[in-house]
Amino acid sequence: MNKIMFTSLALITAAFMWAGCSKNTPKDVAYNWLTAFNHLDFDAAKKLSTNDTKNLLYSLQMLTDNVADSNKKDLKKVTITIKDVKVNGDKAVATYTASDNPTKEQVLNLVKEGDNWHAQFTKVDLMAEVPDSMSDQASGSDSTGAAGAPQDTTMSADGNHADTGKH
Repeated sequence: MNKIMFTSLALITAAFMWAGCSKNTPKDVAYNWLTAFNHLDFDAAKKLSTNDTKNLLYSLQMLTDNVADSNKKDLKKVTITIKDVKVNGDKAVATYTASDNPTKEQVLNLVKEGDNWHAQFTKVDLMAEVPDSMSDQASGSDSTGAAGAPQDTTMSADGNHADTGKH
């Protein structure tokens, strides 16, 4: 009799824990997605992503397959703090910080598809994730000109940037 009661209690406890973990609020989805993303757990992140975001994550997963185990171990230490979530109909924006850069507030967009919230992460968002030191080394700003100093887009007749001294 005790064995049956113990098994029943264990099943009920597991059911409550599972139900508690499966919340689909914008805050929960943002936290879980960001944690999975920062820990390079792309399979978990894909489950909480829009279709376009899933496609981007597939590409990132292939690019990060060769990341050293020591770096992956360090990334698993990153924690996420959700500062605020603003919901407007079927869209939400979560403001957060990551423990590896706690002074930099960042945002994650979410959309409600059916009854579920999903992270909507784009290539533009990915560029915002690149540390400033790396983006400065690459070109001074991204190819959209969205960040950094204004770009000179003047082209010479041969298709190269004209040397106007505005670099």
